[in-house]
Amino acid sequence: MNFLLVFLYSYIIGSIPFGFIAAKKKGIDIRKSGSGNIGATNIFRSVGKKEGLIVLILDMLKGVCAAFLTFTCMPQALFVSLISVVLGHDFSVFLRFKGGKGVATTYGVSLVAVPIAACIGLFLWIIIFLLFRFSSLSALISYAATSALVWVLYPSAVMINCAISFLCVLMIIKHLPNIKRLISKKEGRLQS
Repeated sequence: MNFLLVFLYSYIIGSIPFGFIAAKKKGIDIRKSGSGNIGATNIFRSVGKKEGLIVLILDMLKGVCAAFLTFTCMPQALFVSLISVVLGHDFSVFLRFKGGKGVATTYGVSLVAVPIAACIGLFLWIIIFLLFRFSSLSALISYAATSALVWVLYPSAVMINCAISFLCVLMIIKHLPNIKRLISKKEGRLQS
C-alpha cells in the first residue's frame, strides 16, 4: 500500500505541466509550437529565455520534491518515486498522458537519490552544451554517464541504480526523434 501511495503522489507531482502553464500565460499552446514539447528547451525557443529558465527550475524541483518527500517518509520506496515522478512529467495526466522528455525532472530525482553522480552528470551536461549547443546531445551523454557512475559510486543501492538505469533508457526513447536529427545533422542548436 505504501508503494502505491508513493507512486500516486509522485506521479501527480510529476504531472504538473509547468511548461504548458508558462506558455499558456503568454497565450501560446506549447503543444502546437516548436517541437510541441512542454519542456524547458522548447519553452526557451518558443516563449522566452526567462520562461525557459523558470520551467527548467520548476521541472527539476518536481523531481527534488517528490524524491525528498519519499526519502524522508518512506526511504524503502524511493526507487518507486524516482520512476513515477518522471513518468508523470513524460505522460502527464493533465495533458492526456502527453508531456516532456523528462531531463530536468530526472536530474531532480537524481540529485536527491545519487547526488555525487548527478552533480558530475550536470557538470558534464554544461560542458557538452557549451561545446556543441545541442540540448538533446548534452542530456543523453551526461545522463548515460550518470547512470553508469551510480553503479560505481553506489554499488549497494541496487534498486535505486536500476531505477536510474530505467530513467536513462526512458530518456533515450523520448529522444529518439532528436537522435535521428542529430545523425542526419538536422537537429537545431540552442543559442544563448
